[in-house]
Amino acid sequence: MKQGFLQLERWTTRIALILACLMLVVASSLGVFQIVTRFILEQPAEWTEVLIRFSLIWMLFLGIPAAFRQGAMVSVDALKRALPSRGVRLLEAAAALAALALMLLILWWGWDYAVRGKVQTMAGLEELTMFWAYVAMPVGAIFSIIGIVANYLDPRHMELETAQ
Repeated sequence: MKQGFLQLERWTTRIALILACLMLVVASSLGVFQIVTRFILEQPAEWTEVLIRFSLIWMLFLGIPAAFRQGAMVSVDALKRALPSRGVRLLEAAAALAALALMLLILWWGWDYAVRGKVQTMAGLEELTMFWAYVAMPVGAIFSIIGIVANYLDPRHMELETAQ
């Protein structure tokens, strides 16, 4: 069961990270396009700003699960080094529960915001509602919850390897 869940987590985190990287490509490409249209062609494309903002929001919420999985979000290194191994496991459990509580709040309120945002349109892209920006919160929270549980079951502390 544990291995099956960890396999699911590897798959979901990989998908979330690939999508986050694609959102970065979208944001940077639209940023270049916006510069060209505004300063070279002198005919700005207003819709690019909205899509850049959307893609950055999605990039953030899809990138968070990878950070949770690597153990890089709630890091209390000094305390971990001072505690015995049993205390470290209790500290990790407390950090995981706190992160899960936060993600459950983001899931709940993010979905509420998304549903409320269905009627809110944006200047420049009237056919898109704020639902598509706000739904990034619950989607990212679901991916993050999987990453948090997986990191508790199979701890990784990759932030310690790259710390300076």
